[in-house]
Amino acid sequence: MRPASPYGALLEQNQATHSTIEVLGATTHYWEYGPADAETVLVLVHGFRGDHHGLEAVCAHIRDIRIISPDLPGFGESAPLSGRVHDISGYALWLEAFVESLGLTGRAVLLGHSFGSIVVAAAIARGLETPQLILVNPIAAPALSGPNAVLSKITLAFYRAARALPHALGAPMLSAWVVVRVMSLAMVKTHDSELRRWVHQQHHAHFSSYANRDSLLEGFEASIGSDVSMFAEKILMPTLLIGARSDPISPVPAQQRLAHLIPDARLELFADVGHLIHYERPREAAELIVTFLKTGTVAEPTA
Repeated sequence: MRPASPYGALLEQNQATHSTIEVLGATTHYWEYGPADAETVLVLVHGFRGDHHGLEAVCAHIRDIRIISPDLPGFGESAPLSGRVHDISGYALWLEAFVESLGLTGRAVLLGHSFGSIVVAAAIARGLETPQLILVNPIAAPALSGPNAVLSKITLAFYRAARALPHALGAPMLSAWVVVRVMSLAMVKTHDSELRRWVHQQHHAHFSSYANRDSLLEGFEASIGSDVSMFAEKILMPTLLIGARSDPISPVPAQQRLAHLIPDARLELFADVGHLIHYERPREAAELIVTFLKTGTVAEPTA
């Protein structure tokens, strides 16, 4: 029996509408929450191997803001990039085109989580305009150096091996139950047993919703080959960094350094949570977001 979402009742009150749009010759699926005529628009970019479901808990808490949450190309229901490599440049170009296609260039506030933080930062460095920027669990340092270098290289070798093998062998490796559960166990920090069960269920439900092994490997190589600090000097708008003291991917010193590199950044660090703020602390994240934006409200907890 699947555990019920602890945020399900709030999400029922703020249900999404599903739409599609052609971006750079491929179909992007996206979901909208909140009033369509809201003055403030927030465009979300999710993390690697996830899809829009990962940020649903944050969306469930925010009211009176129009939120647009797409599946990245090659993940969830969105088609892979057409004729382009799934590298940071490709994803950044897609985000720029997606925002432009919706008529929101220069108006939409951008929010990136984890790998999405790199995509958003790279798009801004390319020239995508946004009045404010929010990065949740930002990738603050290169994965191929520092404390996570060995694990990143091992994981890269695993992905490359899975792509090189025949489909009947390689594809099941990438979506194997044990692979997903090990990742989930490494990330989850909450001691709430019901919340832990739900987080694990979310990873098993959505972590393998990718288009193919080629785009997946390209995406992983992009995720470990770049970080937000590479683009920091071009992030000139007011920026909110929502980080965690127990993040196994971005240590606190790296997050603090990133906040120093971005000219107008404010860093908020949560205790007792790691790389899953969007799952484990969505209400607190929503409160920081609406305070930073100076608009919107946070839904009252359900009984």
